[in-house]
Amino acid sequence: MENNQEWLTVNEAAKLSGYNADHLRELIREGKIKARKFSIVWMVDRESLLAYKAKAQASGEKRGRKPQN
Repeated sequence: MENNQEWLTVNEAAKLSGYNADHLRELIREGKIKARKFSIVWMVDRESLLAYKAKAQASGEKRGRKPQN
């Protein structure tokens, strides 16, 4: 772990990003944002989260469920 990393709980990350906590957990599982488990609590790397959000906004990604065809 790098000393300059700032770790956020999933709930703190949700407040910062505007994403739902369940969506953040999905992003963690998919490896799209960096996270670590400290004891029983998942912690999200702040820089990774902000980079993901900026990339998603730049690509025009829509939040929420995708329509089923």
